[in-house]
Amino acid sequence: QVQLVESGGGLVQPGGSLRLSCAASGKIFSIHAMGWYRQAPGKERELVAAVTSDGNTNYADSVKGRFTISRDSGNNTVYLQMNSLKPEDTAVYYCNAKKVYYSRWNWLEVWGQGTLVTVSS
Repeated sequence: QVQLVESGGGLVQPGGSLRLSCAASGKIFSIHAMGWYRQAPGKERELVAAVTSDGNTNYADSVKGRFTISRDSGNNTVYLQMNSLKPEDTAVYYCNAKKVYYSRWNWLEVWGQGTLVTVSS
């Protein structure tokens, strides 16, 4: 089985920074894209940022210029550097891996367990 293990969440003051990490483990041939979603209380889960295997990135408008996603394909790890954090960034952040090939022809989508980010003074 393929698992995603996240780390790096916590409490930070407005204007502060946090770095989230997500490592994929298990039988993995390749991963098409990895990214981060978030879900705030009472809201739907939304895409924060994603990066494909060839380095293309996509960001939510609300985080452009503040968050940076990066990927270490050799270690199947993705990072989210979050700067200038705002109270509205408070949410559970979920790591996501799309098209995780565990054989030549078979793939699946995998979610992490989530890590809480709280931005508050």
